[in-house]
Amino acid sequence: MELRHLRYFVTVAEELHFTRAAARLGIGQPPLSQQIQQLEREIGTPLFLRLPRGIALTEAGARFLEDARAILAGAERAVDTARRLGRGEEGAVTIGFTASAVFHPYLPSAIRAYRDRYPGVRISLTESTTQSLLRSLRAGDVDVAFVRPPYAPDPEFAAERVLDEPMLVALPPGHPLGRKRAVPMKALAGEDFVLYPRPIGAGLYDAILSACQRAGFSPRVIQEAPQMASIVSLVAAGVGISIVPAAMRHMGAEGVEYRPIRGDAPHALLDMAYRRHDRSAAAANAVTLMRGLAHPAPA
Repeated sequence: MELRHLRYFVTVAEELHFTRAAARLGIGQPPLSQQIQQLEREIGTPLFLRLPRGIALTEAGARFLEDARAILAGAERAVDTARRLGRGEEGAVTIGFTASAVFHPYLPSAIRAYRDRYPGVRISLTESTTQSLLRSLRAGDVDVAFVRPPYAPDPEFAAERVLDEPMLVALPPGHPLGRKRAVPMKALAGEDFVLYPRPIGAGLYDAILSACQRAGFSPRVIQEAPQMASIVSLVAAGVGISIVPAAMRHMGAEGVEYRPIRGDAPHALLDMAYRRHDRSAAAANAVTLMRGLAHPAPA
């Protein structure tokens, strides 16, 4: 039994007339009658009563009509779902990101653009460290991960630079360096620093440490905080200074002053990592769209 047999049967059952049903299907009446007879032989019972004037459904035919319609509807849904999944218009995508990544407008706007473009895709968001996100990417629990370099390369996934953001000095209210339009790195040599713990944010920590060392000193870290927002709050409280991605100036912590770094300044880099051979068209669409919105060169 093929789907076309069911379509033929349903059309005849709706028309209760072989000639009209044949015209509706675009085939000849004799071949249609033969197909229905073949279907009845396969089932083992008549589906239609042949009357002197027209035809009527038997009891078995009436019940078979209900089931045939359900089967055809299910087949149409299956085809439509497969096509939509193949185009990436349905499915699910999990996007992972480091905590500091969400403060730059790029990531929220990219997620919003993807949601607007593909409203039928279920989007899940997860926040974690770079190494944890890469493990989840390898395991298939995350489809697209926004991570901070450095990290070990992996043949299973590709990574592309999506953001190269300058970092700024964050100063407590009334700090003397706030009178400068730009602060050279060497001017920070005697300051107390509030920084991200390296195990949580190795990329940012190493970028800051390297910039300090190139300026001839090692930063005196007196306090660590696991969240970028916490770092800015501690700066506002006068605990120390920090070096943060430029997007943090939009956080609005009262009294904190941000100054560009003159000369050899560290940069906050963000990469988009994804599996090279992902079966999901929805994930591939996310990568393509978010790649188009990236700012890989310094802002």
